[in-house]
Amino acid sequence: MPDDLSFTPRAVPRVETAYRRIVTPFPVPESLPILQKLHQYELRAMAGQPPVVWDRAEGFQVWDAWGNQWLDWSSGVLITNAGHGRQEIADAITAQAQSHLLTTYCFPSAIRAELCERLVSLMPEPLKKIFLLTTGSETVEFAVKVARTHGLAAGGRQKNVIVSFEKAFHGRTLGSQQAGGIPALKEWIGHLDPGFIQVPFPDGYWTEDTSFELFTRTLAERGVAPSQVCGVIMETYQGGTAAFAPPAYIQTLRSWCDGQKALLIFDEVQAGFGRTGTMWGFEHYDTLPDLTTWGKGISSSLPIAAVVGRPELMDLHAPGSASSTHTGNPVCCAAALANVNLIVNEGLVENSARMGRFLMTELHALKARFPQIGFVTGKGLVAGVACVLPGHKQPDTELAKAVVTRCVEKGLLMFNPVGPAGCTVKICPPLTITEDALREGCAVLAEAFTEITAGN
Repeated sequence: MPDDLSFTPRAVPRVETAYRRIVTPFPVPESLPILQKLHQYELRAMAGQPPVVWDRAEGFQVWDAWGNQWLDWSSGVLITNAGHGRQEIADAITAQAQSHLLTTYCFPSAIRAELCERLVSLMPEPLKKIFLLTTGSETVEFAVKVARTHGLAAGGRQKNVIVSFEKAFHGRTLGSQQAGGIPALKEWIGHLDPGFIQVPFPDGYWTEDTSFELFTRTLAERGVAPSQVCGVIMETYQGGTAAFAPPAYIQTLRSWCDGQKALLIFDEVQAGFGRTGTMWGFEHYDTLPDLTTWGKGISSSLPIAAVVGRPELMDLHAPGSASSTHTGNPVCCAAALANVNLIVNEGLVENSARMGRFLMTELHALKARFPQIGFVTGKGLVAGVACVLPGHKQPDTELAKAVVTRCVEKGLLMFNPVGPAGCTVKICPPLTITEDALREGCAVLAEAFTEITAGN
């Protein structure tokens, strides 16, 4: 076994609460054959998460097959906004599957038309055309295609530069990784497209200068004239850090893009569908994009994604020149339609905002106790806790990973640290979570920091 699987199960304290139950050693001895099978047949790049072998998930909890139960702060990487295993979504999937219409390619279907109408109805003018796809990476690729097509018409072949932000994550395909701002993820490419450049993200911590002048100065330093820019793409919060930019910065960026005839693209693959306490993350900036990309929380279950934008941009390409094999898959459409209705009808956006206020209060109190926490940020039910060496802004990757591991052993499920140097503990429970459950999770997080920083 590789290093991340070459461990012996060890005894961990027993846990019995309303939301958590740990009754076996960890990892569970009976789970090792499953982990070994995955190691034998699956690429090693899929390893790296805590070795919890999921058996079922409901609401904001996850179970294995051996009696353990976790309070989930992962949402399966920000997917299950409406909660895990929702009966309404399962019923919609079942009904569509039982109709025996399982795929249609680009041929029309009633369920696709219904979903497109429902999603567009939630968008402000003029963002009124949609393209359904399968993954967030696909949506970014299409947004880049639109920006460069628009740039070609607006300024010729020299207007082809896509500006994005340092530390950004936009996906794992060729174009989306070049738009990303994490150099280590792009080393495999070898010959980078010079039409992708990154500028600092104004989070106020890792980048203290939050003035828009830093944006224009960085372009000049990179040798890029403003007239060359065809599009600017940014996550409405940075996926790796959960950090938001100042609203004034984004509003100035909107004006700058208008002046340069460049498209402003908001990547909402993680932020959309209520995650930040508003339906769309861009609402925090009182600014509209030209295009926005969706994924993850769109269905709380099956793989489906989308790009939404201004009709004149979405219709730049001729019929047949933009499609995807599984675009608007009817089963996925049924899941997404049920999910959106749950989010709207159950007030999950509002719950995200309420729970987010409570969460941030708890996390700032935690930061006051531990000098190892350098930065706490977030809105709604996404937050980041950056672990650093006390008194410095030097990332402490080992502390962050140890905190996540200890939390998982205590029945609080999170994914391994992300962000600069992997030092950010990310918190993103389903939007159905209650205050009692959130309070318990925060107490577990505090226990983990206490024990690890004390050397226990």
